[in-house]
Amino acid sequence: MPKHFRTIDAARKTLSAIENSAIDELLAGKIGRREFLRHGSVLGLSLPFLGGIASAVGLGAPQARAEGKPGGTVRAGVAVPGGAIDPVTFYDSGSYQLVFQVAEFLCVTQPDLTLKPVLAESWSPNADGSVWTFKLRKGVKFHNGEDFKADDVVATFDRLADPSGTSNALSVFKGLLSKGGTRKVDDHTVEFHLDAPNGSFPYSVSIDNYNAVILPASYKGDYEKTFEGTGPFRLESYTPKVGASFVRNPDYWGDKALPDRLEFKFYGDVQPRILALQAGEVDVLDAIPLDVSQVVLGNPDITVLRVASTAHRQLHMRCDMAPFTDKRVRQALALCIDRSQLVDGLCRGMAATGNDSPFAPAFPVTDKSVPQRSRDIAKAKQLMEAAGLGSGFDMTLTTLRYSDIPGYAQLFQNFAKEIGARISLNIEDQDKYYGKAVFGQSDWLDSPLGITDYAHRSVPNVFLKSPLVSDGPWNAAHFKNATYDGLVTGYLKALDLDSRRKAASDIQKLLLDETPVIFSYFPDLLVPVRKNVSGLPPIAAGLLLDRVSVAS
Repeated sequence: MPKHFRTIDAARKTLSAIENSAIDELLAGKIGRREFLRHGSVLGLSLPFLGGIASAVGLGAPQARAEGKPGGTVRAGVAVPGGAIDPVTFYDSGSYQLVFQVAEFLCVTQPDLTLKPVLAESWSPNADGSVWTFKLRKGVKFHNGEDFKADDVVATFDRLADPSGTSNALSVFKGLLSKGGTRKVDDHTVEFHLDAPNGSFPYSVSIDNYNAVILPASYKGDYEKTFEGTGPFRLESYTPKVGASFVRNPDYWGDKALPDRLEFKFYGDVQPRILALQAGEVDVLDAIPLDVSQVVLGNPDITVLRVASTAHRQLHMRCDMAPFTDKRVRQALALCIDRSQLVDGLCRGMAATGNDSPFAPAFPVTDKSVPQRSRDIAKAKQLMEAAGLGSGFDMTLTTLRYSDIPGYAQLFQNFAKEIGARISLNIEDQDKYYGKAVFGQSDWLDSPLGITDYAHRSVPNVFLKSPLVSDGPWNAAHFKNATYDGLVTGYLKALDLDSRRKAASDIQKLLLDETPVIFSYFPDLLVPVRKNVSGLPPIAAGLLLDRVSVAS
């Protein structure tokens, strides 16, 4: 515990009621060290302070990560960026892996899902979580020499929340933060005035929301010319469809990056990336799909970082189209799935079992006492009979050609046969499947039955809202349920863990009953590196290479 707090009681006197409630939970044994640190960090308490409290009650500190050797070059193989790189609009891994090296967030998630301050030094909510105040770091400069100030934060989030723009972050900020809601208090303080109270808002301005890197207020676009940011590396060269290089920023405000230089090579497919890693042409790859993982798992020169993730594949059924208007049909399809075959076979054991809600086992608030749905063909057939579909039905499942999804689609097709559901498959390229990503112009959002890939988030907020609330922009199931909408509102605004846990449990039970979407499994994230590479943090959000060291 920090020296000026000799006892827990002394520390508690400095805290608000909601902050003290986290200590109450820790002392009562309701939460452990990890969840205490995670929840306290969301409320804006510093990690050293939280670690001191945890140590004072007998929960020791985790081991510090060993520091690598400075100098040298780190070579990374990533996917070709999907188009011109613009942090406001990009959505693809190839783009954001580059930007993460040069630009920074107000805070970043760590492997245990705690939040670490970066360009923000601290933050705190008001009494109901409708206003969050962020204190910004002083003495920070952009690569172009401009001072980092509150104006840059305001401009960044006004761009991202502008409904008339093309920001990819609108999926996060719709109903949460509007243009004009980010307000300057002074040069190093901003307030976020939210559209609705939110108990975990800092994740929305962290690396979890990969568009939320802070850009200068003067930013006008054409990002590829400058790769402007405040980060530990700055642009050396960028060649579209070929690669990029970055060099250490000598004026960086924080710890100096270990590597002198980063080299990124672009690859159009995952197989050439893997071959380059095997040949020693690159040192690290971005995440690889499960279906090719065996190629590298047995290689003695390669280590695969396996990260528990909340990424998943949503199998939606349109609740406004027959036969899925009857929830018994939706339940029957969920009951015919052999989840152990998906986890142990399709994913080779590198996944967690899903229970038909977005609450992955990795989320601390997931109610693990909710009974796990398992394969039950007899019950599924009974439900089909009761729905008047004893002879089955014909349906097309539309999905995308990505990672393990085609394999999942084929297995689901076979599972469904056992209850008389005759499923034909329509597997499309990603561009065709997603289309314009708006209703009426997207096979994803318009298909009666489909499987969609969702990337990792450290909190389930986006998963709960965008694909499932009645007016959600990604509601491919066309699910409209006022009770569900109310539960999500309650969950999102909750600042205390008891309220959040209760809402999470109620949401899990409702979705098990309604089953608009099937969540069968949550695959691990697999990041392969050469054996001589150390220091890469095992986070699911992406590559952060500033502490990486490559031994000779």
